[in-house]
Amino acid sequence: MSADGLSLHSRKLYACYGPQTVDPYEIRKKLNKDLSGAVEKRSGEFDTFVFVHNDRRGVHPVVASLLAEARDSMPSLLFEQMGSRRLWQECMQLSQMAAEDVLRCEIPIKDTTFGIGMEDLAPLLKQLQEIRAESNPLMSLPDVPVEKLDFNRIEGSDREDLLRGMRQSYLVDAFYAGTRSELEHDEVAEGFRLYYQQVRRDYSDADDVIWQLKMYFLGNAQPRPKVLRAALVVLAHFFERCDIFETPPAGWQPGIGLTA
Repeated sequence: MSADGLSLHSRKLYACYGPQTVDPYEIRKKLNKDLSGAVEKRSGEFDTFVFVHNDRRGVHPVVASLLAEARDSMPSLLFEQMGSRRLWQECMQLSQMAAEDVLRCEIPIKDTTFGIGMEDLAPLLKQLQEIRAESNPLMSLPDVPVEKLDFNRIEGSDREDLLRGMRQSYLVDAFYAGTRSELEHDEVAEGFRLYYQQVRRDYSDADDVIWQLKMYFLGNAQPRPKVLRAALVVLAHFFERCDIFETPPAGWQPGIGLTA
């Protein structure tokens, strides 16, 4: 029926492709065949077409282009891709018991010291370190909003760190616009959003939440000062995008709450 999986709850149809080697021609042929077959045989049963692949380097440019073309030609459908990062995000939402049930084995839990937790962010952190080192210290800095900081009760050094990071968070947009795809940017943002929701359930204090978010992509080893400064720019970027922490409701004012 031209589908490797169909979720009745989310109305998503999954088409899986796991080649030994990446061949753009074969990818195009496979995706087009699965999509046309799904539309013909499963019409009305799904709203989102998800192309699942095993390329550990991320979404291949050919896949991104094909999904963009399909989206334009079939505006009634939504299109997503699912690679190793998305699968990892799904697994990270499971409880330990559920994850062990999926893997059919016990997961050993022990305290470890580790470096960068998200390898995909290593190139971004490296570039931010280089750009910040070359920045003009007298450059004009844009104003940054503080209402969200007040609403989430982010104070002290964490507040100062985010404010400094916000002033250069536009560099993250430039990085993804220049060297990565929009899909990859959205995937990283989704990872931050999902992990933030998990952390927020366990921690009520903003400083604890920020500490956990730092470890999410830096690891729990003490980072070098340049790496930490670059990481704070990344954290500020997703804070501004509203992927992490709550946005104040309309009419909210510091010290007053909601106004009529």
